[in-house]
Parts: sequence; structure tokens; C-alpha cells
Amino acid sequence: MSRRPEHFTVREERVLSQIRRSILDRGEALSVRELGAALGLRSPASGVYHLQNLIRSGALVRDGRNWNTCRLSH
Repeated sequence: MSRRPEHFTVREERVLSQIRRSILDRGEALSVRELGAALGLRSPASGVYHLQNLIRSGALVRDGRNWNTCRLSH
């Protein structure tokens, strides 16, 4: 059962947009460092924080050990 919220924050929308674009272009999500660079984050920990929130909310699913194995949920 998904607890996906109806609305995401602006930053969460930007993270999802970057992941969506990367999956379409490369076939896999961005690494944490690539995501941070694309969003202008100062620390990789900031990227992990946002990714974990999106996983908790049900917007992302992580299939493997690496962050680039994330995929968008339905």
C-alpha cells in the first residue's frame, strides 16, 4: 500500500524530474553525486536525504544496493 502524498515539495519535484530524465536518457537513475551536481546541492548527504524521503513516500523504489538502481513507482 502506497502512502504517496498528493503534492511534493519543489525540491522533491526537481529530484524526481532529474531521475526521470536520467532514466529516459541513460536507462538508469543518477548517482548521488550526479544528482547533487545537477541540483546544486552542497553535500551528497543532502541528495541521500531527499532520495530516502521519496522512497518513504512511495515515489521511488530502490532495486539494488546503489542509488542509481532507483526507479519511479507507478
